Amino acid sequence: MATMSPLRQRMIEDMTVRNLSPSTQQSYIYAIAKFSRHFGYAPDRLSFEQVRAYQLHLISQKRSRSHINQVACALRFFYGVTLGQTEAFALIAVAAPIPSGLLLALVGSLFFSSQVSTWGRS
Repeated sequence: MATMSPLRQRMIEDMTVRNLSPSTQQSYIYAIAKFSRHFGYAPDRLSFEQVRAYQLHLISQKRSRSHINQVACALRFFYGVTLGQTEAFALIAVAAPIPSGLLLALVGSLFFSSQVSTWGRS
């Protein structure tokens, strides 16, 4: 069995202390490992510019919004908590949710427009 790197062990301990669920821990470890493999370097040697480039790569690969957000949260945790680089929380972007009022307005307008188009038909 392969030995675990001290950095990965530290991240797992940080997540355990903060009571993150096992599935969240697994997802975060997987996300950081994929990020590291993408560039071919240990994640602690990669900069915020490379984080940004990776996020753009995920978008260009048409990854889902939830996947991109989960990766961003994993990166924020790794850099902000495990490495203690608190600026990570400001520098690593997370997609903003669609405001519920706007979402309701869009759904309402779609519903209304479909009703209007059928009213004039016999």
